[in-house]
Amino acid sequence: MFFGHVLKFFFSGPKSSRPRFYRGGKHNSLYRCPVPETASAAKARKNAEPLAADREGPHLEVRSLQKNFGDTKVLTDVNMSIGRGHIAVIIGGSGAGKTTLLRILIGLERPSSGSVEISGQDIANLSDRELNVMRRKFGMVFQYSALLDSMNVMDNVAFPMREHTKLSEKEIKAQVTEKLHSLGLDNVEKRFPSQLSGGMRKRVALARALMLEPEIIMYDEPTSGLDPVTSRMVDDLIVDTRKKFGVTSVIISHDMVGALQIADEIYLLSKGSIVASGSPQELIHGDNELLHKFLQSSGVTAMPGAAEKLAKGD
Repeated sequence: MFFGHVLKFFFSGPKSSRPRFYRGGKHNSLYRCPVPETASAAKARKNAEPLAADREGPHLEVRSLQKNFGDTKVLTDVNMSIGRGHIAVIIGGSGAGKTTLLRILIGLERPSSGSVEISGQDIANLSDRELNVMRRKFGMVFQYSALLDSMNVMDNVAFPMREHTKLSEKEIKAQVTEKLHSLGLDNVEKRFPSQLSGGMRKRVALARALMLEPEIIMYDEPTSGLDPVTSRMVDDLIVDTRKKFGVTSVIISHDMVGALQIADEIYLLSKGSIVASGSPQELIHGDNELLHKFLQSSGVTAMPGAAEKLAKGD
């Protein structure tokens, strides 16, 4: 259970209880409403404008990354360069090494060799204390949202603020309400995860990930378990979050339709190596056999020109 291990680092657990994780319910509709821009969102957007325009240096760069478990090579010579404010999607089949790569990117695992640089700083060589500070630059949205089912929405979203800040309870609640409102969620603070639709749970999880104002949001299979309509709405949410908060987004996924629609760059991981990378248009017109198998199995190539239209956002 990947998110169970990651929560240990992103949100330390309550001292007096052992909350369980809510893995989903029957509803998959996405709660949506017109969302006015809040003061903090407007500030973040203004701050993000020069960052989004700065394409000079990568925000996240992986160089010659290798990870071994004993004699088994899990990742070999992985190289990635993700621009500030970009949306990068890492796709690949089961056992390709996606989860291991994600764990290394957020500092949960250390590479056997190579580097992972955030704004030029190699996190692979940081001490545990320095790594804990660096993790504040990351937000994490887990595959099944990883909401604590014994807590209501307010307590779920406030969790990282209570653990990592000295703000008063009044200040925390005000920030949680504002963040939920900015994501189109009003009057849900007292609801529990079992009372939320699939799309609403994704928004609550995203609100929690944004509470410490991270620079980079990591999404682990954000559309897994959702119907196609809701999946596309979640894709829109990822794009809107980039626009509002100026974050860089890294998505682990097998959803080719979503990848083609929202990615600035796509990395295809196979047997621990990046075998193809580039913009959606570049990959569509490339000759990588595995990539085209992904397109075919996703149904994208069933209609002539469908892949090109998706990549253009049509």
